[in-house]
Amino acid sequence: MHYSICELGTVTPGSDKAEASRAAIIAAQDAERFGYRRFWFAEHPGSRGYLSQESVPLIAAAAGRTSRIRLGSGAALTRHHSAFSLSERFAVLEALAPGRIDLGLGRSSGTFPIIDIAMRRHRNTEPPDDFSDYLREVVGHLHGAFPVQHPFASIRLTNGLDSTPSIWVLGSSGYAAALAGKLGVGYAFGAQINPAPFIDALQAYRENFAPTPFGTGRPQAMLALNIVAADDEQQAHRLTWPARAMRARGEDRPIPTLRQAESELGVAEKTAPSTVEGLTIPSHISGTPETLRQQLEPLVRASGATEIIVQDMISDRDLQQRSRELISQALAPIAA
Repeated sequence: MHYSICELGTVTPGSDKAEASRAAIIAAQDAERFGYRRFWFAEHPGSRGYLSQESVPLIAAAAGRTSRIRLGSGAALTRHHSAFSLSERFAVLEALAPGRIDLGLGRSSGTFPIIDIAMRRHRNTEPPDDFSDYLREVVGHLHGAFPVQHPFASIRLTNGLDSTPSIWVLGSSGYAAALAGKLGVGYAFGAQINPAPFIDALQAYRENFAPTPFGTGRPQAMLALNIVAADDEQQAHRLTWPARAMRARGEDRPIPTLRQAESELGVAEKTAPSTVEGLTIPSHISGTPETLRQQLEPLVRASGATEIIVQDMISDRDLQQRSRELISQALAPIAA
């Protein structure tokens, strides 16, 4: 089974986005060294707490400092980009790092409502809910798959490329899963957002999967989870606190330190479960390599996931690096 990272580029108190950018590139190099399959950048437009507001420049920067790990978006938000512009930018990235680029696509706004409005070219109407058509247009651009009579059939975005970006659909429902399956591309289920239907969603993906020239020819089912690790259980659980504090306050700000989170959270929030019970996934999962393996292996078996992608919000760079190293040790022995 593969394991990957979705990077937020957390901005820490007293620091800035220049420092966060340097840390994010080092994190990509670390991920390659730890054996992670992919390193994706999230997309949170207008964010103060995350560097990863726009994935493309970060992917380009990481491509120049890594050699093997796949790089991509987790996810590029379709309501903020035209299918043509997004396909073209990722075709250029493919030229920079041939065979290493993933285009992950999601339909949410990924940001605060006012930022969503600010990003629109036309603000008098809501963007159309045309995710299915959008995906087919991206496939058409990147694989020359438009019907002959289509007005875009003459566009050749991938001329001069020997490979094309790998397309993934990211979602947290059976709807997106079925779309990905029918197109024959990869699917990532956002259990870090909506964990309950993870088995049903990945089953819907497999049931609807049809091999096409647009994917690998076999299902690629990814499970996205909030996971942190440490050398002992108590410290691992404490590493969930900054993310809990960030969400409890509901405001856009730098990621709290452990000390800040400890002072902001109440007893109930600090002691909220962070271990998988049966097949019930908590909002944040913590543990040591051994206990994480015990928690995650049943999820992989039950869902048929072929890959786990890890997200975290740890403000201390050394603790984050150690967490990701330990998570790789937990996941490497699990065979899907």
